[in-house]
Amino acid sequence: MTAILEGPQVQRLLIDLEPVVEVELNRHLTQAKEWFPHEYIPWSEGRDYAGPLDGSAWTPQQQRFSEAARTSLVINLLTEDNLPSYHHEIATLFGRDGAWGTWVGRWTAEEGRHGAAIRDYLLVTRAVDPMALERARMTHMEAGFEAIHPDTLSGLAYVSFQELATRVSHRNTGTATGDPIAEQLLARIALDENLHMVFYRNVLAAAFDREPDATMDAVWKTVRDFAMPGHGIEGFTRKALQIAVEGIYDIRQHLDEVVMPVLRKWNVFERTDLGPEGERTREELAQFLATTEQAAKRFEERRDALKQRLAAQD
Repeated sequence: MTAILEGPQVQRLLIDLEPVVEVELNRHLTQAKEWFPHEYIPWSEGRDYAGPLDGSAWTPQQQRFSEAARTSLVINLLTEDNLPSYHHEIATLFGRDGAWGTWVGRWTAEEGRHGAAIRDYLLVTRAVDPMALERARMTHMEAGFEAIHPDTLSGLAYVSFQELATRVSHRNTGTATGDPIAEQLLARIALDENLHMVFYRNVLAAAFDREPDATMDAVWKTVRDFAMPGHGIEGFTRKALQIAVEGIYDIRQHLDEVVMPVLRKWNVFERTDLGPEGERTREELAQFLATTEQAAKRFEERRDALKQRLAAQD
C-alpha cells in the first residue's frame, strides 16, 4: 500500500489548499519589499570588453576573491539562470489559475532579478571570466532542470528545503567574497529566498494536516534524495566539495540550518496523526538523519585535519 497521491486525489488537494495559498500569497505580498537590482551594482567600475566595442580584454589577473568564492558565485548564478525550467516545473505542478497561478507568476518575477543582478555584478567587476561564464550558462540551460520526484507534494517539500538552502548559500557566498557590495547584494537576494521558503513551508504544513501519510512520504523522499537545483552544472560534485571545504555550504550547514529547522516547523517527530505507512516512513527519516549527522561529523574532522596540514606547511 502506497501513501502517494494520484490523479484526482492531487487535484482535490490542490483545490483544498487554494485558500491556504491565497492567505500565504497575501502575507507574502505584504512582507516583500520592492527593490531594484541596478542599485546594487558598482557601475562606475565598468568598462567595455574586447569585441565589437573594441574595449579591453578580460585577463585572469582581473578575477577577484578566493577560488571557492568565485566558484560559489558562478554556481549560484547558473542555478538562477535556469529559471525557465523551474517555472515550467512549478506551473505544471500547481497550475496557472487562481491563487496558485498568481503565486507562480509572482515567484518567477522575483526570482528573475536574482540572476540579472549577480551577472551584472560579476561582469561589471570583471570578477570571473565572462566568456567561460556565458559558455557555462549555455550548457546548463540547454540541459534544463528535471525534478527528482515530480509529484506535487514532493515538489512542495523540495522547494521548502531548497529555498532555505539557497538563502544560506547566497549569504555565505557574499561573506566569503569579503566585498561589502557583493555581501549586500547577496544578502538582499537571500531575503527573497527566505520569503519564498516561508510560503512553501507553510503550504506544505497545511498539506501535512490534510494528507499526513502522503506528505510524510514526500518529505522523506525529498530529504533522502535532496540535490541542489544546480546539481546538473558541469563538474558540480567537484565544485560543491570545494565550496564545502571552504565552509560556504557543507553537509553540517545543510543538516543544521536547512533540514532540521524545516522539519521542526512541521512538527514531524511530534505528529500523532500518522498511519502505519507514515510511521514507518518517519522511522526511516529518523535513521537517515542519524546517519547524516555522523557523515557531517566525519566531514568536519577531515576538513579540520586538512586545514591543520595546510597550516603546518605555511
